[in-house]
Amino acid sequence: MGDDGRATGGTFPTSADWHRAPDILAIVEERHRAAVEEVFDAVRGGSRAWTDWCGAIERLNQPGSAGIVVADARGVGEAELAVVLPLLDAFARGGGQRVIIVLDFEQIDSISAALAAPGIELLCAPTMAEYVAAVIVAGGGAGGVRDSGREAEAERLRQLHEQVARIAETLARLAGDVADPTLRESGREPGRESAREAGHVGEHGMRYRGPAPSAVAAPDITARDIRDAIRARRLRDQHFAGGLFEDPAWDMLLDLFAAELERSQVSVSSLCIAAAVAPTTALRWIAKLTDAGLFERQPDPFDRRRAYMALSARASAAMRAYVGAVQRIGTAIA
Repeated sequence: MGDDGRATGGTFPTSADWHRAPDILAIVEERHRAAVEEVFDAVRGGSRAWTDWCGAIERLNQPGSAGIVVADARGVGEAELAVVLPLLDAFARGGGQRVIIVLDFEQIDSISAALAAPGIELLCAPTMAEYVAAVIVAGGGAGGVRDSGREAEAERLRQLHEQVARIAETLARLAGDVADPTLRESGREPGRESAREAGHVGEHGMRYRGPAPSAVAAPDITARDIRDAIRARRLRDQHFAGGLFEDPAWDMLLDLFAAELERSQVSVSSLCIAAAVAPTTALRWIAKLTDAGLFERQPDPFDRRRAYMALSARASAAMRAYVGAVQRIGTAIA
């Protein structure tokens, strides 16, 4: 093994060589190693170790494998993935360790179906800035980065987390209003306790509060109403600069709500398309909204390589409350 922690004389070092865990374990096929080395070179500090997907089986079965794992799955066959992905999932669960998996769009469904542990970051055909930022956020960079996009990407990750926290708290409050409108009269804010207990923190400044839900039944909510709203949102992109109206959380909530009303299923890749943003950004939002308790993963009982996404009961109740309130005041779904 070289001084930098890389294996020498082969892709996988023997167990005796691993006298201490590296900061980063890279699972990379030879054809992608140069690109991954460029990413790691942009991250100053930290020891590295390298293996291919075959060697990963032995490496991940050892205790104290690494601080974080970066697994580049692009072009890797399903048979190899089927063996290693559960080990990566267990690795992330074992000690709250971070795992970054780089994949192609065509692999989204099969790879996401095998992974359920928190702390796993999926990067779909990432740019250099996205790749570097993910390694830094995961804890792989000790001394800074030479990539100009790092600060912007890290700031975007921070803002994403804060936005999801606010969305979760707002939807929890909406669902609480529907469940028990008398809570407002008692001085308690519905949903605030559940959101906090789930570990979400939002801003508690000035907020708009609509009227309490009417006792009159809301008009029927149809999937067509929701699909029309989605089409209207996409029409904006034809008349304004791209990216101006990005709102992936709401776009995905609308898509899953429409699917619920249609009694249809939505794959992870399909939900990424509905988000109308880059796949890596969509995957990040899916993970955050799942952690927030708004989305649920539903494995396909007929195909273990596929998982579907759906609204949680809390999110579904909140969406129905929102659409019902919009219909009562006679305005369009935003």
